[in-house]
Amino acid sequence: MKILLVGYGSREHVIAETFMRSTYDVKLYCIGNIVNPGIKKLCNESGGEYIRGKITNPQEVAKVAQDKKVDLVFIGPEEPNFHGVPDEVEEREIPCIGAKKKVALIEMSKALMRDIQWKYKIPGRLWYKKFRSYEEAEPYIREYSSSIALKPARQAGGKGVKVIEDFQVYLQEEKRELKAIHAKEIVEKYMKNYDDIDYKLLIEERVWGPEYTIQCFTDGRTVKAMPAVQDNKHAFNGDLGPETGGMGSISCGLNLKWGIDSDLSILTEEEYWRSVEIVEMMVKAIQNETGERYHGVVAGQMMLTSIWGPTIIEMYSRFGDPEAVNVLPLLKTDLVEICNAIIDEKLNRIKIEFEEHATVVKAVAPEGYPEKRQLAKGHPISVDEHAISNEGVKMYWGSVDIVNGHYVTGGSRCVEFLGVADEIPKASMVAEKGVRYVKLLDGWKLFHRSDIGSEKSLKRRIELGELARKIYKYRESRRLLGKRMIWIPGKGLIKEG
Repeated sequence: MKILLVGYGSREHVIAETFMRSTYDVKLYCIGNIVNPGIKKLCNESGGEYIRGKITNPQEVAKVAQDKKVDLVFIGPEEPNFHGVPDEVEEREIPCIGAKKKVALIEMSKALMRDIQWKYKIPGRLWYKKFRSYEEAEPYIREYSSSIALKPARQAGGKGVKVIEDFQVYLQEEKRELKAIHAKEIVEKYMKNYDDIDYKLLIEERVWGPEYTIQCFTDGRTVKAMPAVQDNKHAFNGDLGPETGGMGSISCGLNLKWGIDSDLSILTEEEYWRSVEIVEMMVKAIQNETGERYHGVVAGQMMLTSIWGPTIIEMYSRFGDPEAVNVLPLLKTDLVEICNAIIDEKLNRIKIEFEEHATVVKAVAPEGYPEKRQLAKGHPISVDEHAISNEGVKMYWGSVDIVNGHYVTGGSRCVEFLGVADEIPKASMVAEKGVRYVKLLDGWKLFHRSDIGSEKSLKRRIELGELARKIYKYRESRRLLGKRMIWIPGKGLIKEG
């Protein structure tokens, strides 16, 4: 079976590895903007080929699929979905595992996602306002004195989100100014290269609680969920620094025993299945809105909040990165079989199983990431893969290119390490062992988060979850789940759920 993989990061490396575990005789092809060393090696070993090309160009990707006579195409990152690559591939009668452009809007447009959520009264919805320009938003920001989350209205690689708490009356003027500054930065910096969406800025009510991601396969009829994963987006230890695409993530299988004590968890089984149900409702809603069938991967990036319990923060139209690295190495079901079931819309007939282990992923990135990627780009990198393997660590190449036979950084997370154990803190220590075997040959510095999955970090998340749970459960017992009163400039006090 010939498969074309689209994408070039650690997420795509683990997808490629998962395909190569198939009982089918897989010949793997890949197209990427840069040449990922790990994926290239797998392509070569399978008798396939790695092609350097623009993954957001539908005609270019579809032509490669045609020329190589592949049996199916699998889309890794979100941007090919946004640009209509799956549409063009299927137009040429080649099956594609990837969200078509219309249904991928559930991720691409955060404003549309919220519109749909409210239209269909899907649980876990937040108050929001959307704006086409900074000038349109400024009067609202200046008048609204409360804690808010400011976001690019389009998916922008997980960057640009800013939560501003506004509790102190004596600092309200300063907080208004801070909100205005960041709102302007979102429009002028993070949204400047995107002209494929009407709205530029989204303002949402501020909520708190532990975040987690529910990744699922779907054929448009059935949604099959994977183990929950918690991403760590902040750049530095202690959840400090700018938000990134993800510096690492933790998971503990479908048994949900996340804690160092078996009685503790970030997420209960009930909350997990509520979250899955919300993702299912979102898939049905976007299909109903667009008339397009959803074939591929869908994910809810969730938060356990005091207002709703399981609450949608964003939707994904693909695997998360690094979240895919937590789950795919544990997948017992043949990925080719899953893809065939999605294509035939018979996913309900497939039993999808995972090994029950704790997993921790830690990403290593060059200094400059995420805010100044040009500084993080072009550094020669050395990785001792043999030593890493001997430490019992799995490694996945990320943003690293092969230029004139040499490995150089591409400006983002360059490698991701996976630790597998029976508890999250133990898996964290396994993943940490791989870090010392990566270095930049020109002396430029690397950084990573050593605290991901540590007992201290895990305890903090469990306590946060417990606090949110006590409050939302109390509200639920009083039939107040999702109910709150919010003051909206120009509208006054509104009670809603």
